[in-house]
Amino acid sequence: MHMVIYTLVEASTHDDALATGKSVFARLVGADPDAGAVFDYYVTFDEEDTSVAGKARWGELPTAAPVDSDDGRDLLDRGWEATKEEFERNLERVKEAIDELSDEEIMRDEDLARHAFHQVGAYDGPTIFLYTEHGTGIRHRGQLDRLLEESEELWIVPADVHF
Repeated sequence: MHMVIYTLVEASTHDDALATGKSVFARLVGADPDAGAVFDYYVTFDEEDTSVAGKARWGELPTAAPVDSDDGRDLLDRGWEATKEEFERNLERVKEAIDELSDEEIMRDEDLARHAFHQVGAYDGPTIFLYTEHGTGIRHRGQLDRLLEESEELWIVPADVHF
């Protein structure tokens, strides 16, 4: 499956933002020997040589944008809304499982209940759409707001990832 994720990075230029973003995505696919792979591979929106990912799949997106620009705000809103929607969807599944299933059924992962529990608690992966420049998933609004307030030259870089 493919999805678009975003990283928020400190940078003074577009090229620096894109380079830092690519290093974050490389960590998330396990290119860094000290990092575990969260996704299989990534394609940024400056890449032209693929027919199944990036622009070919999602259309034109900025390769990097200052968060305080129109493009940057749009990408940030997309990333945050997707994270919030996935959390709410999985949280609803958890609540239903608790109300409707026995402990044994939950333990057996009936209706993928335990999977939903795992997704609600995830720190990265397919339910998290925004990441810091250290590859850490942004899981709640307070974390995002703190990052936005504390950063001086914050950029957002999108990538198509496969998981």
